[in-house]
Amino acid sequence: MTSSPSEYLTFFVQGEEYALGLTRVREVIPFDTLTRVPQLPPAIVGVTNLRGAVVPVLDLAMKLFGNATPVDSRTCIVLVETGEEAGANTLGIMTEAVGQVLALSGEDISPPPSFGAPIRIEFLTGMGRVGKKFALLLDVERLLTVEELRSSQLASEPPPAEATDGPV
Repeated sequence: MTSSPSEYLTFFVQGEEYALGLTRVREVIPFDTLTRVPQLPPAIVGVTNLRGAVVPVLDLAMKLFGNATPVDSRTCIVLVETGEEAGANTLGIMTEAVGQVLALSGEDISPPPSFGAPIRIEFLTGMGRVGKKFALLLDVERLLTVEELRSSQLASEPPPAEATDGPV
């Protein structure tokens, strides 16, 4: 029995093809000016203005490999929805280039390898066949959680000053 195909958007990071479920992808925009925000995780390279909304942008190459994505004419930001529908957040993922939309059935998806993957296994939901190669299927919820963002913001706040009435 074959399962109905699911659609994925592929994109490239450090020359490798990755994919996200199309139901999570809001849109793809060209890379443009980012505003840097102090004391966020290094992989959050800034925020962008999306029709008046502030959207954090994650450099996926920085998050996965510690290297910044080189910016050229093909660099883009994939806007994805994270979280539950009622409390969904939009996150931008900076990529080298967008690839294609794939329709993958259950037979086209293999479980993540137990060894040899270029990234941590918990970031993967599987591997989708693309011809003779595979696209690594990402778990967007595990790439960067809202809690991770909040904890870094809390860590950047100065501790509350203790009230003193002078020397004791």
